Amino acid sequence: MSVPYDVRASAIVRAPAARVYAILADYRDDHRRILPPQYFTWLDAEQGGVGAGTVIRVGMRVMGRARSFRAAITEPEPGRVLVETDLEGRVETTFLVEPAGPSESRVTIRSVLSSRRGVAGVLERFATKKLLGRVYAAELTRIAEYAEGRQAHAPIPHSA
Repeated sequence: MSVPYDVRASAIVRAPAARVYAILADYRDDHRRILPPQYFTWLDAEQGGVGAGTVIRVGMRVMGRARSFRAAITEPEPGRVLVETDLEGRVETTFLVEPAGPSESRVTIRSVLSSRRGVAGVLERFATKKLLGRVYAAELTRIAEYAEGRQAHAPIPHSA
């Protein structure tokens, strides 16, 4: 039996919601530019490339270990909600983009995960929340820098 939990972070971005959402939905170029390279090592769009119907493969470096996963992209509310669902069913990450004014957006990244029960699960949840909190803070900073035109980040590479 597992224990569901979530990790989330939000930030205000000084760019219109449509611009921010377009960046997030473009897995061929723009999304690769907002992923923090200290955590993400590569990203490939295997199918599609923009929004719903896209399938991605992602490489990460987590706590010194390389890991990769595949995810399918859906848009339950196009222009507002983008969801990455891990094809192994371990994690679902939602990007919510809401207008916060005529030229500002509130961006929330939220992942739903599950852990073991007991002490091991408590430790797993603690470590994961701490790590993903850092990842999401870095990603939200890069989203803001890129969407606001303050930093033209190079994209993380495609896989070798």
